[in-house]
Amino acid sequence: MESEKDINYINIMQIRSFCQVAKRGSVSQAANDLFRTQSAITRSIRDLEHVLSVPLFERHFSGMVLTDYGKCILPRAQKAIEELNEVPLILARLKNKENKEFVEPIYLFNARRLEIFLQLYHVNHTQTVARLLGITQPAVSAALKMLEKGSGVAFFRRSPEGVMPGQAATLIYPNLSRCMNELQHIYADIAARRGVLEGTVRIGALPLSRTRLLPQAVSAFLAEHPGIQVLTNESPFDALVAEMRAGNIDFIIGALRNAGQASDLANEVLFEEEMVILARNDHPLHNAGDLRAGLAQARWVLPRAGTPARRILEDAFTALGVSAPCPVVETGDLAMVRGLLLHSDMLAAVSKSQLAWELEAGVLTPLPVTLPQTRRAIGLTFRAGSLPSPATEALLGYVRHCARAEIFPYTQP
Repeated sequence: MESEKDINYINIMQIRSFCQVAKRGSVSQAANDLFRTQSAITRSIRDLEHVLSVPLFERHFSGMVLTDYGKCILPRAQKAIEELNEVPLILARLKNKENKEFVEPIYLFNARRLEIFLQLYHVNHTQTVARLLGITQPAVSAALKMLEKGSGVAFFRRSPEGVMPGQAATLIYPNLSRCMNELQHIYADIAARRGVLEGTVRIGALPLSRTRLLPQAVSAFLAEHPGIQVLTNESPFDALVAEMRAGNIDFIIGALRNAGQASDLANEVLFEEEMVILARNDHPLHNAGDLRAGLAQARWVLPRAGTPARRILEDAFTALGVSAPCPVVETGDLAMVRGLLLHSDMLAAVSKSQLAWELEAGVLTPLPVTLPQTRRAIGLTFRAGSLPSPATEALLGYVRHCARAEIFPYTQP
């Protein structure tokens, strides 16, 4: 678990009241909208201000006016509520039923209940979830029953492997996860409003970012903001996207895919670079008369089959009129690539920034072959419409600065 404030200190029903008072500018009108008494709404706002330790409204005869702190957290609070309000629509589509009249999913407006759902989704064992959250197993079962009764859907099924999520749970998991992540960021938003940067930045790090760009940016960022924690996830792209859609990753950095295929993803190009063929400095092909013949006969270490880099490389060899290389070793581990190149006659085709240090230090040398059509965009992938935390926004500034600062001598056109 992250070392953040306990998410249960933020009451979702209080967040709901806050959003409605902000929208209407009046406690009485918000109370009518939410079918609650004015005193209950007033108490919700007061308790939320106490938990957050900031005033959210100024009370005037004309109504309730948001303070700067209220304006600061309102977008995040609205996002959290919107995520939960989408759940009935998702479940209605699953049931092939028309959602004729929207009804707020009040059964979801309980942070502990959502936390139990999310933990059970990952752990698949009620006793383990109870131990992790410091509650009893009957409390876990009761929370799950409340969710399933409210939605009219069974979310989990018992099996020999444990309590496994069904289709409905899988469909609503991203919404519930994003809601909880938005609530966590509220504390960081308030701290940033006070001039203090805090929290955690979670990065999906693809291979082209991990050797140079990301370490440079993170090092510079942490030198200025030592209290921030940075977590990286090195999973394959599809797994990173799934985590980002759930709000568990703030952004992905590396070789860009075609975001046009997914309307909920947005790309930002930082720079472009080409692939090169690398060999150890005394490799026989550095002095070969017929380099193309040497390439055809060489032993190769290549990216795994089916990866974008491998497909681009195969297309490049076709454009050169040379048969696509047949790898002796397939790996995405740069330490393995480096070791194989230094201790054998193998060749590797990589993007320039992946082994930039070795190129600059003269440890490895590119062969004088231009690989056509291998220029790739390196950049950032976000979930469209997401609200980065203050710490994430600050780190992104360092990433963009490092990409602009020409710290990549091998990436210039």
